[in-house]
Amino acid sequence: MTDTIPQVIISIIPIVGIGIGGIIIFFSLLWHHHEVKAQIKTGNYIKKSFDIKTYTLLIGILLTGLGTILSIFFAIFVVATNGPVQSLLGGLVPLAIGVSLLIFYKVNPEFHKD
Repeated sequence: MTDTIPQVIISIIPIVGIGIGGIIIFFSLLWHHHEVKAQIKTGNYIKKSFDIKTYTLLIGILLTGLGTILSIFFAIFVVATNGPVQSLLGGLVPLAIGVSLLIFYKVNPEFHKD
């Protein structure tokens, strides 16, 4: 009987954490919305531009590096323990996404009009 109480408490902790995190994100977005609305009313609002070129390059490099490291780690883990091959997907998925973003950066003609 006493063994189930810690299990219940441990299983509730992530649920409460996700709930509190959701509430914090909601109120942060609400606060930002009211802040932008007040800036528009006073005429101080400056629209921020989003640089997709730099973002694509940065995320592509980060995901390619992360995917490479994880793939190497999981490959060593699979060889050492004869474990499941599905664990390699944890490294191959970000590697594939990162390489795809780098290819998108290189191939997109909009990025090379400078």
